[in-house]
Amino acid sequence: MKVTLRHRLRYLLNKAKMKHCGKGVYFESNTKIMRYPGNISIDDLAVVKEGSRICACNADATISIGKNTTVGYHSFIFSSNSISIGNDCLIAPFTYFVDSDHGIDKSANINQQPNTTSPIFIGNDVWVGTGAKILKGTTIGDGAVIAAGSLVKNDVEPYTIVGGTPAVKIGERT
Repeated sequence: MKVTLRHRLRYLLNKAKMKHCGKGVYFESNTKIMRYPGNISIDDLAVVKEGSRICACNADATISIGKNTTVGYHSFIFSSNSISIGNDCLIAPFTYFVDSDHGIDKSANINQQPNTTSPIFIGNDVWVGTGAKILKGTTIGDGAVIAAGSLVKNDVEPYTIVGGTPAVKIGERT
């Protein structure tokens, strides 16, 4: 990747507001570090592709992205609790990570109900395919592969390949 003056300026602006922004982090244009940037850490040599949104949604929410991890084009990482993504991960375009959802009790309007939250943990060397959605409370083990378009709402064992809606085991890395 060619580092231009614009890339360097984006790096410096984001570094100034984030909890941690490691060496060589590459922010493409039109990326946003949102709401509580002081709760967001991105480690060395990570890449955040164009159109991505990384949002700590409240003062207690945290996001951590490991070394040499790529966040693909137009991906959204929204935390109301905690989202941790390991080292050497490939997050493909148009993925969505969210660690909360709304209550649905019929006695009150949905927009008046509290969120329920549970952390997301992604191990090292994980590939999340295009358009996958990772929901609250999931742990994805080291080396796992999430097929494109999958909806992950349960834990994924290390080196397992999952796919579908909801995601189920379809193989293992060999």
